[in-house]
This record gives sequence, C-alpha cells and structure tokens, in this order.
Amino acid sequence: MNQAQVKPIPEGMHTLTPHLVCAGAADAIEFYKKAFGATEGGRMAGADGKLMHAMLQIGDSHLMLVDEFPEWGSFGPKSLKGSPVTIHMYVNDVDAAFARALDAGATVAMPLQDMFWGDRYGVLQDPFGHNWSLATHVRDVSPEEMHKAAMQGCVDASQT
Repeated sequence: MNQAQVKPIPEGMHTLTPHLVCAGAADAIEFYKKAFGATEGGRMAGADGKLMHAMLQIGDSHLMLVDEFPEWGSFGPKSLKGSPVTIHMYVNDVDAAFARALDAGATVAMPLQDMFWGDRYGVLQDPFGHNWSLATHVRDVSPEEMHKAAMQGCVDASQT
C-alpha cells in the first residue's frame, strides 16, 4: 500500500483515545474486562514481560494502556499519588454498570445520583488509581435550566 492510501486515522479509531499507565497493566486489562466489559485487541510485552502496549475496546471506544516504566518517566496514578484525570463513560444502565465495576474491585469516589444537567452520574476509582465517571442521560435539560440549577447548588453549598 502506498502512502496516499494510508488513512491518517486508522479504521475504527476516534480522534481521542485515552492511553493509561498502570502499575500491573496485565491485571488492569482483566479488571477492565470484568468491570466495563472490555475486549482485548492485542498486547505487546517487552523482554521483561511488562506490557509496552495494549489495546482494549469498551463500547465503541478504544483504550490503550502500558505498564509503568520509570526509566522512561512513565508513572501511573498510584506512583504519582493520584490523577487529575477522569475518564467519562456513557452507558445504557449506569446503576448496573456501577455495580459491576464495584463487584470487580472499583471503589466509590462519588455515589450515583441524578444530576442537574440531566444525567444519572457517579465516579469510581479503579484499583490502579484511575478515575472513571459513569453516566446515563435520563432527561434533557435546557442550558437556562442547567445554569439556574447549578447556581442554586452553589448557593445551597455556601449555606452549609
């Protein structure tokens, strides 16, 4: 195939793809299979057995992951004492998806609740330190209604 025929974005990929660093990437793959129904597209291990690359699919999206490689400056959230990143995932039944992830070993960072923007929403942390927000859209909310509800929440929070 000549260069003119090569697709700049490979077939099946989206513009953005999370690429996670996990201490114990092989264990992370098994967790993501149990918790989120991930399917494995492949993995490449180095000479020491650590994963240099793995590709998973969750729903219609891909997720790449690797083991930690401190010698390359590649650390997961546990080594870094946390992560500022949350991966958001829409699902058809957030209550069932949340329960499945908890059963697989995730912990609750924010319990499920119906949110002012129209989603039933909660946040989990996986055993490798990555944060996942899960949601099902349950009602359509106008921008005006969303803003009003957000401002009311700010007022309520300041009075506690």
